[in-house]
Amino acid sequence: MPTTEANPPLTAPRCPLCDAPLDPAHPDACSKCDWVAHPHGQPHTAGSLRDKIAVCLSVVPGLGHIYKGHKLSGALYLLGAVFACLAVAVAGTFTAGFAVFLLPLYWIGVMLQVYFLEDLAVKKTGT
Repeated sequence: MPTTEANPPLTAPRCPLCDAPLDPAHPDACSKCDWVAHPHGQPHTAGSLRDKIAVCLSVVPGLGHIYKGHKLSGALYLLGAVFACLAVAVAGTFTAGFAVFLLPLYWIGVMLQVYFLEDLAVKKTGT
């Protein structure tokens, strides 16, 4: 049976994550699952100078996140560092100080996370 549309679309663009149909006006974003296409089809690649600076700033956990434009998560990591130090101090009293070796794991985790994190500060300024 023939369709009533003059030019039916051959294939509607679909979201690669949830397979929902995308809005033809905005085919680079999904309103259902908040998927957004990377600009120019290029995914974020870690290893830039800003990534290395953010890792160096993460000696104080959270400063690297703030530097890359993730202010809320940076503040949470900074607050988390205070609680991590307190928890390690309490655990260190019960383990003859061996729990102090857990604190560098927190720092390494924060540094690795900020290294691979997308840089929002560059996107806003356009540099």
